[in-house]
Amino acid sequence: MAREIIAFVNQKGGVGKTTTAVSLAAALGRRDERVLLIDLDAQANATSTAGIAQVEGPSIYEVLMMEADARDCIVSIEEEQFDVLPATRELSGAEVELAPAMAREQRLKNICEPLAEEYDWIFIDCPPSLGILTVNALTAATSVVIPVQCEYLPMEGLARLMETLALVRSNLNPRLRTLGLVLTMLDRRTRLAREVAADVMTHFPNQTFNTVIPRAVSIAEAPSYGQSIFRYSPGSRAATAYRRLANELTERVGVSA
Repeated sequence: MAREIIAFVNQKGGVGKTTTAVSLAAALGRRDERVLLIDLDAQANATSTAGIAQVEGPSIYEVLMMEADARDCIVSIEEEQFDVLPATRELSGAEVELAPAMAREQRLKNICEPLAEEYDWIFIDCPPSLGILTVNALTAATSVVIPVQCEYLPMEGLARLMETLALVRSNLNPRLRTLGLVLTMLDRRTRLAREVAADVMTHFPNQTFNTVIPRAVSIAEAPSYGQSIFRYSPGSRAATAYRRLANELTERVGVSA
């Protein structure tokens, strides 16, 4: 049974959400943990970063539309040591197509429940919005991780996200908990980055992970090669930071690293 089904969520794009999901999947996979990464974003960045240049068969879109079985769509990434349920551009139409569907918020939960028997971890990379796909992820998940970019003032957006999480807990998924906020792209040389980091830690002192992900060229370059940070630059500061974050993540869910 999966120890945790984690939704990586932030309605703001470009905050390191996909990089964090892929990097943690790769970090845990390298520890012989069974990890499934579900790409729920029509941009399919998690899919390409994992090394899938082109999806040959059905994807998460067909699974959500109940046109394919999830197991038939999962791709094993041997080089990264985790599995992916990939996305394609077709997913962009899912929000509209699911709108009139019965129990539309439960689609992904129904997909994840049988898969949870086969994996130690299921990660869901959410789209940069609070639409029906993200609500599906929050309904299916046991917890959320919120990446926060240290380059803009995120308090207003975080407040809205916390309101959405509270609504989901009240109406759809009472077990959902916030594992933590991850500060990403921190450049300690800039005053704004330091101020944003301090602001987040002040407002969410018990929910912010101690590990901070630095701004690094290697993180920006790795996805263009279809590789996680551990394949592209395993000795980099970014790789070291994501290893520490994986340790902290397992500690928070009560699993020894």
